[in-house]
Amino acid sequence: MGQHFLADSGWQQRILRTLPCHPGDQWIEIGAGHGEMTRLLAAEGCRVVAIEADPPLAASLRELVQSDPAAWPGVEVVAGDVLTTDIPALAVGQFRVYGNLPYYITSPILHRLFECAGRIASIHIVIQLEVAERIVAHPGCGDYGYLSTICQFYTKPAIVMRLPPGAFRPPPKVTSSLVQMTLPGERASLAISGEDETRFLEFVQLCFGQKRKTLRNNLRAIVSDEQIRKAVESNGIRSDARAEQLTIAQFAALFAQLR
Repeated sequence: MGQHFLADSGWQQRILRTLPCHPGDQWIEIGAGHGEMTRLLAAEGCRVVAIEADPPLAASLRELVQSDPAAWPGVEVVAGDVLTTDIPALAVGQFRVYGNLPYYITSPILHRLFECAGRIASIHIVIQLEVAERIVAHPGCGDYGYLSTICQFYTKPAIVMRLPPGAFRPPPKVTSSLVQMTLPGERASLAISGEDETRFLEFVQLCFGQKRKTLRNNLRAIVSDEQIRKAVESNGIRSDARAEQLTIAQFAALFAQLR
């Protein structure tokens, strides 16, 4: 299932020291595995809902929790796929998220979490370094794309540390990283909500549709060239600009004018 377990206790402790753990906090853990980080979070006095998609692993972790509840205080094990689990129903009020994510479904999991962004205080995920660099990329950078904009729309992301393959069992073939994503992101300062939020993100995705094309060429699928020309000019954007050169605020201004 693409799992690489964080087996090195030294790296477990390093990660724990970066997490904002306070007694009584609620954490949703994605991909709990053998409970490597679950137990450490519980020891800090946090309530932890540990989601594990692999049935044998979930059953084994549940047995550990039930056999020694004093060592696993406040831990609830949920067997299921995070992409289909009703995440908000697992916690009361605001919560934080920790996850050692399968690299091949990082983006779908993040999209799933953003659906309940209003309930999440922060997200802390171990992912492939290459994907992390795309998440934190800024306009004008080659890594900047739709994933960058949606993550920065909802959160303020930062790479906290890099983890070598040897920190995991089995070791992955790539370097990993811990990314911290504090909410809210730029969404809080933009007048976009409700149905417009979904339409805005679809608009941004269209702008990045074909990266070699200019913004104007990508947008011709939905509006006339004359409308695009006026919109980019009135917002101080070059007529030959590409999507990777625009800030989220500029995307929002274009969207407001063209919708």
